[in-house]
Amino acid sequence: MFDLIVIGSGPGGYVAAIRASQLGMNTAVIERAELGGICLNWGCIPTKALLKSVQAIHYAQNATDYGFEIEGEIKPDIEKIVARSRGIAASMSKGIEYLFKKNKVTVINGDAKLAGIGKVEVTAADQTKSIFETKNIIIATGSRANSLPFAPIDGEKIISYRQALVPKSLPKSMAVIGSGAIGSEFAYFYRSLGVEVYLIEYLDNIVPLEDEEVSAQLSRSFRKMGMKVMVSAQVKSVDTTEEFCKLVVQTKKGEEIIEAERVLSAVGVVANIENIGLEELGIVVEKRKIKVDEFYSTNITGVYAIGDVIDTPALAHISSAEAICCVEKIAGLDPKPLNYNNFPGCTYTSPEIGSVGMTEKTAKERGIEYKVGKFPFTASGKAAAAGEKDGFVKLIVDSQTDEILGAHLIGANVTEMVSGLVVARNLGVKAKDIIHSIHPHPTMSEAIMEAAAAAHGEVIHI
Repeated sequence: MFDLIVIGSGPGGYVAAIRASQLGMNTAVIERAELGGICLNWGCIPTKALLKSVQAIHYAQNATDYGFEIEGEIKPDIEKIVARSRGIAASMSKGIEYLFKKNKVTVINGDAKLAGIGKVEVTAADQTKSIFETKNIIIATGSRANSLPFAPIDGEKIISYRQALVPKSLPKSMAVIGSGAIGSEFAYFYRSLGVEVYLIEYLDNIVPLEDEEVSAQLSRSFRKMGMKVMVSAQVKSVDTTEEFCKLVVQTKKGEEIIEAERVLSAVGVVANIENIGLEELGIVVEKRKIKVDEFYSTNITGVYAIGDVIDTPALAHISSAEAICCVEKIAGLDPKPLNYNNFPGCTYTSPEIGSVGMTEKTAKERGIEYKVGKFPFTASGKAAAAGEKDGFVKLIVDSQTDEILGAHLIGANVTEMVSGLVVARNLGVKAKDIIHSIHPHPTMSEAIMEAAAAAHGEVIHI
């Protein structure tokens, strides 16, 4: 008998298991694939390894800007790039294995299915079945790539992020459908390696969840590197019968035909909730998501759900935060419900994007009286020295309370800077407090202080 069984070992599942063990629970994790889930093996981590490789290529190709001469052509070796990425993913997965051993978490390999109150059935690789009993169950089965009904993923011509991570060779051209974080990051990666890339977005802006000025900046940067960016563009059909895929795209100017060797479907994800016993146990599902309360309890006592299977943002760090909150509630502690108005979003293109809180459009739609403070990296000494002047920091500040309603950063390394603004918002820090907090010089983070000053008409360096 376990105190807790966690189904899935991604950023939600493994964090839940470790925290539960720390709190004295006899805990097991059921995983049918690699430990660490999609994030560590097929998502967050290996993509960042790929992007680091193209950053190295960028520096090599622009070595003369930094005072170096490199003889000969800089050529990517996709086999070595992929091997490095897979090696890092494997290392991280082994790290989860180590953490489980350290925290005495039992790992059970196989497919899990709810078999009644406090019971989980596991089907092993050899099809043998076992029943495990537990006081509590957390469902953390994550999600998988979605696909368009007229363009199903075949793994060859129409691919998902999984195939995009491990190309055997570089295609001459690629059409990326969807410009969220996944689509934009892969579009940037492949374009950096010389692939002709079409980035196609149905909505009016790429990275459509971001502030419109951030979207416009990324679009300019992408176009500058030769990417073909299409917004307000709907893919009507994809024909894969010929050597090259033929896409019919409806734009404001009419229909366009695009031919590409590969099509990457980056149109979101779908929760993994099929065939795990939800219906048999009577767990309520709404719009393909498990319904939970503020502490992630389903309508069935002792059964919880976190991460991509519930109706919250499908981000690894949110899954981890939900895991800790959920487990601490199970353990009888008094955790606070998560504040979903204060979570960061990051996109690891070049320039990077880091954001938290309201966009300017949202503040305007809500009728909030606000001020904008914006500081461009063209005016940053550190950005100039680094050769990374694209981008800016933009703060949305409440005119009445001086509260930081939102922060939107685009530029080099801004994903490392946005956390400070999340903490500031969490603590109720005002824009004036940021102005009066001495920032080190020269740093990219000075731009945050300068943006706060700009909101008050006190900016010095622009």
